[in-house]
Amino acid sequence: MFFQHIYDKSLAQASYLIGCQAKGEAIVIDAKRDIDTYLQIAQENNLTITHITETHIHADFLSGSRELAEVTGAKMYLSDEGGEDWQYQFPHISLKNGDTIKVGNLTLKVIHTPGHTPESISFLLTDHPATDEPVMIFTGDFVFVGDIGRPDLLEKAAGIAGTQEKGAKEMFHSVNDFSKLPEFIQVWPGHGAGSACGKALGAVPSSTVGYEKIRNWAFQHKEDEDGFIEYLLEGQPEPPKYFAMMKKLNKMERPLLTEVPKHEKLSKDEFLKAYNSGVKVIDTRNKADFAEGFLPKSINIQGNNSFSTWMGWLVSYSEPFILVAQEEQMEDLTRKLMRIGMDQMMGYIDNVKNLGLDLQTVDVVDIEEFKTYLNREDVQILDVRNKTEYETAHIGNSENVFVGTLEDNFDKISRDKQIVIHCQGGDRAAIAYSLLKKKGFENVKNFAGGMKEWLENNNPVNP
Repeated sequence: MFFQHIYDKSLAQASYLIGCQAKGEAIVIDAKRDIDTYLQIAQENNLTITHITETHIHADFLSGSRELAEVTGAKMYLSDEGGEDWQYQFPHISLKNGDTIKVGNLTLKVIHTPGHTPESISFLLTDHPATDEPVMIFTGDFVFVGDIGRPDLLEKAAGIAGTQEKGAKEMFHSVNDFSKLPEFIQVWPGHGAGSACGKALGAVPSSTVGYEKIRNWAFQHKEDEDGFIEYLLEGQPEPPKYFAMMKKLNKMERPLLTEVPKHEKLSKDEFLKAYNSGVKVIDTRNKADFAEGFLPKSINIQGNNSFSTWMGWLVSYSEPFILVAQEEQMEDLTRKLMRIGMDQMMGYIDNVKNLGLDLQTVDVVDIEEFKTYLNREDVQILDVRNKTEYETAHIGNSENVFVGTLEDNFDKISRDKQIVIHCQGGDRAAIAYSLLKKKGFENVKNFAGGMKEWLENNNPVNP
């Protein structure tokens, strides 16, 4: 058996290519959209991708299953569980609980595991030349290392009322069924630490059924359904706005993008024409470089592993945008945007200093100056971390407006007071600063050290 774990750090998302080397056939589970990765792996290992499948209709990334099927001619095997509202709306081979996918000498048995979503399925893999016992289970967003999938996304992200309680109840029964599997089976989940699909995902890529029964909180509530549901639903992070679009695009017919596109570097005149017409500019530079000089109304979303998530929070799929980035960054950034279906980039520029525009600078304050603004009537301290972080510990007299929802909450921010913003380590505050300046707030300062520096210096916090 051939096995390859493919991991996208930007979305903490795992996919898998599994092959029967004797027959030269392979299956891909939960493919990302930049499919050249799978084509190269298959070619290098003398495999042909003949089967493609998914664990569920994804909310956090745009699946590449259809792109992969278009290029390879492989068949798509997708869940038909969950009822009519949870069906894929394009041709595929349907899967139900107990069905089997045969890939050469390998079989993948379908197990319906509702909870995260109604149609969620897992795959129990058996390598028949070696044994007739299953050896791996691919759980998607059902069981993670140390956590389980959240059942509230359909309600919070997609706006489908009444689904989180039902999903939590289904998850309770799915977890109890999972615990009956042999303890030696390897668990390969769809996400790792950093994903918004759970609240406490582990950093190691895989586990076993037995290990999860010992350390995963969900398996300590097998006799307490109410306690399980309460703990599962509390403290879940805010789902990014783009999740609703992913649910829609992963379910319906859509345009395919089978290659990583190459975007053009814009000339000064091309950029200024677009900029002056109001096209959104996303500056991907490091926050320190951005602070030293940035284009008015540009938004600082650094080109790191969180780039695609914040793009999904802050950029509408209906609006074009231009990046400030270096040429050598563009393939990586384009792949990250592809993976959430954000295809409306107009191009990029690599220098903000040669455009003939007056640049702005970020008003950064250190911890000692920050302390002088505390407990003042003429100052608003703004904590832009998420709600759970804020409720765990925050600086006294600070107010919480999560950066992902800042544009919907400008009315909560004073235009008369001095605004001082902070987050945990500075990245989210950099985004928030640029958003406030874009909206026309003049009196804004950034305590870039944030809670990290505040706590390192043993300063007091409120629980």
